[in-house]
Amino acid sequence: MAIIEVRDLKKRYDDKQAVDGVSFSIKKGEIFGILGPNGAGKTTTLEMMETLRPIDSGTVKIAGVDVTENPQAVKFLIGVQPQSPAFQDKTKLTEVIELFAAAYGEKVDPMAFLRDVDLEDKANSYVEDLSGGQKQRLSITTALVHGPKVFFLDEPTTGLDPQARRHLWDLIEKVRSKGISVVMTTHYMDEAEVLCDRIAVMDNGKIIAIDTPKNLIKQLLARGFTKKQHTEQANLEDVFIDLTGKGLREA
Repeated sequence: MAIIEVRDLKKRYDDKQAVDGVSFSIKKGEIFGILGPNGAGKTTTLEMMETLRPIDSGTVKIAGVDVTENPQAVKFLIGVQPQSPAFQDKTKLTEVIELFAAAYGEKVDPMAFLRDVDLEDKANSYVEDLSGGQKQRLSITTALVHGPKVFFLDEPTTGLDPQARRHLWDLIEKVRSKGISVVMTTHYMDEAEVLCDRIAVMDNGKIIAIDTPKNLIKQLLARGFTKKQHTEQANLEDVFIDLTGKGLREA
């Protein structure tokens, strides 16, 4: 069953058609990636799905609820992690969790949520004392305090070191294991290949391909694409993590 249905979605800014008739569906428990160069329309598409930007035409339904007709209901169905999460610096992590939960009318155990993202030992620290990776992990857990059906991430690992990046991959997999559908954008092709069940490739506001990563690669090879074969059992990121340690390097 599809948890998200997007049909002929369009958005225009002055003389630029930012999103031009985009259609796709996303299954329950699927990690779905939207890839494309800068200006392709990825973030605008996400923002319309998230009720953050008005839809010019077309429809988005999440768990059967129309985003345009009932945006308030949709907000309770989704969790959103923005590109640059922002919190009040002089707030303890337990207080941040409680504040976000209260916004949805929920009462939660902050420690349970912090434990899920390996921030239990930072519970009484202030947000300003966290590293970039820690803030991203906090952002993930605050987006999940109300038990959403869909979780949106916009370039979640940009600027993170290799350990923090791979740890975030594990967290995204953990979110999916709870039956939550994940919709993400990224500029890292290896990230999309590892995490995503399916990928939509956007350019100039349109989806130009949509399939599993393996099928997209097979289709490219079937078109006659070749490159110099160079198979390694590890890459430089593996070397870096092996030498510096697999654990998160907390500040």
